Amino acid sequence: MVLYRRNRLAGGSFFFTATLRDRSSRILVEHVAPLREAFRTVRRQHPFRIDAIVILPDHLHTIWTLPPGDDDFPGRWRAIKSAFTRSVIKSGLPVARNKKGEYALWQRRYWEHTISDEMDFQRHVDYIHFNPVKHGWVKSVADWPYSSFHQYVRRGILGHDWAGTLGEEEGIGFGE
Repeated sequence: MVLYRRNRLAGGSFFFTATLRDRSSRILVEHVAPLREAFRTVRRQHPFRIDAIVILPDHLHTIWTLPPGDDDFPGRWRAIKSAFTRSVIKSGLPVARNKKGEYALWQRRYWEHTISDEMDFQRHVDYIHFNPVKHGWVKSVADWPYSSFHQYVRRGILGHDWAGTLGEEEGIGFGE
């Protein structure tokens, strides 16, 4: 059995990928309002800053910065996943249970990476914003509605045409 270790850095910034168990699902974008509400609820109870986010049909990527002295991102993820699962079940969506009787909407774990510096932060923000293009959902970053890219444009950090359109930029370097 693999021993998973999380880097619990109080006040740190972290890149996450959280994925649904069914990779063919579109639940996250079809139920984006309850997902956003789950994030809002948890942020009210346990504050953190969302520096960047993209919601795709079956997974999401995000960067969070925790408050000084706080390292509990696992508790936040548990609460977000639970709140969203309860919400979609309440809406009538059938959700399977695993052998232990737990709802099996999400993959059990999530990917986490501690952001090391400004360059690492910027690379991960770029990766997040480019991800819908990478997966073939849109040809231009600006065309995907479930992304913090639009906030970056409104704040003047990125241009509306950032990263061009699929096929125009060779070797953009947003690998996994």
